[in-house]
Amino acid sequence: MAFVIDDTVEIDAPAEAVWQVLTDLPRYREWNPFCVSAESTLEPGTPITMRVRLLGPGEMTQRERIRSVTPGTEFSYSMKPIPLGALHSLRSHTLTALDANRCRYDSHFELGGWLVPVVAGLMGGALRRGFGGMTAAVAERAARPA
Repeated sequence: MAFVIDDTVEIDAPAEAVWQVLTDLPRYREWNPFCVSAESTLEPGTPITMRVRLLGPGEMTQRERIRSVTPGTEFSYSMKPIPLGALHSLRSHTLTALDANRCRYDSHFELGGWLVPVVAGLMGGALRRGFGGMTAAVAERAARPA
């Protein structure tokens, strides 16, 4: 059984502007309440190292691998699976232009494996708040870029 978080928001900004926000990793700390820093070349197969606020006031480092990038449209990454099918993940960001000045942002996160009930029980609420906060912040940031 997978643990899935899907958030979608329509943004009053062109898809290109939202793409710039999502891929300007060095500026995450300025607007992102969940993933406060990220480093990557955003090339498939390369690492993405993130600092996330998950539980409490502290930050934890998460290192994953870029799976796919379609410039202007989507990028995704996943953790290195824990052996024996214990845990694996997928995170994706997808943009769909609605017209020249509006787009839809789809945020997707899923965990799979036999450890999912434990992880979801311990961190499910924090993950939902974190991804939801990031989705709202993307929309806000893109509608009024810095």
